[in-house]
Order: sequence, then structure tokens, then C-alpha cells
Amino acid sequence: MKRDDFLTMLCQTYPDQYADQLVEKQQRLSNLLGELPAFDCFASAPSHYRARAEFRVWHEGDQTDYIMFDTESKQKVVIKECPMVLASIAGLMPKLMTAIVAEPVLRRKLFQVDFLATLSGEMLVTLIYRRSLQLETHNGVQTDPDWLAAAQALKASLPISHIIGRARKQKICLDQDFVTEQLQVDGQTFQYQQVENSFTQPNAQMAQNMLHWARKMAAIANPDKHGDLIELYCGNGHFSIALADHYRQVLATEISKTSVASAQVNIAANQTHNVTVVKMAAEEISSALKGQTFRRLKDIDLNSYDFNTIFVDPPRSGLDDLTREMVARFDHIIYISCNPETLATDLVEIEKTHEVVQTALFDQFPYTHHIESGVFLKRKSQ
Repeated sequence: MKRDDFLTMLCQTYPDQYADQLVEKQQRLSNLLGELPAFDCFASAPSHYRARAEFRVWHEGDQTDYIMFDTESKQKVVIKECPMVLASIAGLMPKLMTAIVAEPVLRRKLFQVDFLATLSGEMLVTLIYRRSLQLETHNGVQTDPDWLAAAQALKASLPISHIIGRARKQKICLDQDFVTEQLQVDGQTFQYQQVENSFTQPNAQMAQNMLHWARKMAAIANPDKHGDLIELYCGNGHFSIALADHYRQVLATEISKTSVASAQVNIAANQTHNVTVVKMAAEEISSALKGQTFRRLKDIDLNSYDFNTIFVDPPRSGLDDLTREMVARFDHIIYISCNPETLATDLVEIEKTHEVVQTALFDQFPYTHHIESGVFLKRKSQ
């Protein structure tokens, strides 16, 4: 891990250096991809931008602190404040720790605290323990009533919407295990269920910028809205739902069962009627488009779709050979990448048939070497 990532992990921000580091990222992206046509650069807020955070907890005598570890020296570093997280998390952290220290049943063998917040004001806190939160009784196993009462009092006394207690093979929800984010994009509000311990966009303000850019690309790709969109790696429907009004139909695929379930919730919450999500891997949908039959597609008529755009937001490893070949079959490609190195590798092949029309940089992770980028391609004229 690079030093700048380590500093960010320790919650430090350097607003006076932010503009320079963003210029450096633009240059590095250009070095990897070459010319960046119609380039948009979306800067992050220089502080209080992260909606998710995880902190180990260290106990020493009567003292309990949030800590992180130096990845090189392995030394623990006490975290007293964290300007990288949303202001709601930063403000809650010391109050929460004070309350935990004051209540022995909450403090005992507490190992980690996770925060998941939203721009819309919700806060989910997960307390992770190295002890059981359940008791054996003559009626079976039940949640420790003292811990439960203390957790409920904690929730009532602090700006916490939801609390989860975790221990080995145990998950105790006081009410629910998700928050609902509301993102404002192009004058619309998009609502997303975000489940604890599953992937969500960590920089919510930047997520709004990414949706705006993707919608702009969709309008270029499908101006009359007669064509259809296919999406790979759709997660909880984050992009699928926001792009839906630019297409006649959207078919989205995702391999995670939890994410597919959230996507279905989000489709209903946003009253999006033209999006279908199926639990399939990218290589499976590629085979299905070539004619192979799958039981999971028994109620879906692939012949009823007229796909003119594919949207991909792959993992850091980029596209595999089969998926890259599949992507190149479509007239328009919207590619969101969290790894410019694998994006550059994928473009070597894709640009044999397509040309890059527009590009973007989304500074999802300020003060680190990580670059989130977007590329919009169209098929070359024959």
C-alpha cells in the first residue's frame, strides 16, 4: 500500500494539497489511456466525503479508543478525529465512544465499530464483539438482555437510526440492517437501499456525479429512447435505475444474491417499471446471448430486447476475455472503471472496433492513488 493510502486510512485530509493531487491523477490517467476526449473531471469535497468507515477498538485499562494500524510498522495509531468521513459520522464518533465506555456491557470485548451513513440523514452503527451476544436459557438461545437494553438506550440517546450487534456467527438487528440513501441527480431523486456489510458507493456526493455523467452518455447513445440497455455487475441497481428513463428496457445482471435482492427493493421504491435484474455472472449472460439456455432466464425473452448499449462497472481485475469480446458486440459502451490499469488493457482490444468519444475522472478516493474513471465508446464507422 502506498503512503498516501496509509495516510487516508488514518483519516487525515490535506485540503491545501487537494488541487495538486487531482491534477496528478488527471495526468496519470492520460498517461495510461492516451488522449482523453471530451474530458470531465469531477472533484470531491476535500474533507467529510466518506459515507462508510470501519475502526478497530483498542482497550487499555480504563481507556478505550478507535485505532488503525500502520501497515508497515504494524503499530496502532489512536484516532481521535476523522475529517475524511461525513460530518455526521465525525460528530458521532466521540459521543459514541464516551457512551460505550460508560456502559460495561457495551464495552466488554468490543472489537470494531462500523459506520454507514447517508446524505439523507440515516446512520447505521455496527458493534462487533469478540464474545457471544447470546445466552443459553432453558427456553433455548436468546440475545443477552443486558446488551440489548444498553444498545436500545444507546440508539435512543444518540443520532443513530439503526444498531447491529455482531459476534462470531451472530448478527443482532435492533430493527433493520440497511439504510436508505437518496441521491439528487438531474433534478430527480433516486432512492437506494444500502445493506450493512455489502458494497455501496463510499463517496455519496461523487456517486451523484457518476450517475449524472452516465445519464449524459446514455442520452447520447440512445437519443430517441427506442433502444435497450444491458448492464453487467449491476450491484443494487445503482446505475440501472438511474439510466432506465433513457431506454425502452433495461436488463441488468449481478452475481451477489444480497445485491440482487436490494436491486429488486430499489426498483420498486423508485417505481421503475422497465428494469429486470437477473442473478447471473457476466460469462453466463454472454453465453445466453449466443443462444445457450438458462433456467434463470425462463421468464425472460431475450429476443424481445434491442440492445444498443452495454454498461459495465467491473471489479478491479477488469473484464475477462469472454466478457470483453461480448462488450465489443454492442454499438455503444459505457465503462465505469475503478482501476485505470485494467481499463487501459481492456481498451487495447475494444478500440479495435470502437472509438472513445467521452471520458471522465471521478475522484472517489481523495488523497490516494486510486482513480475512478468513465469511458464512453461508440462503434467505428465501417
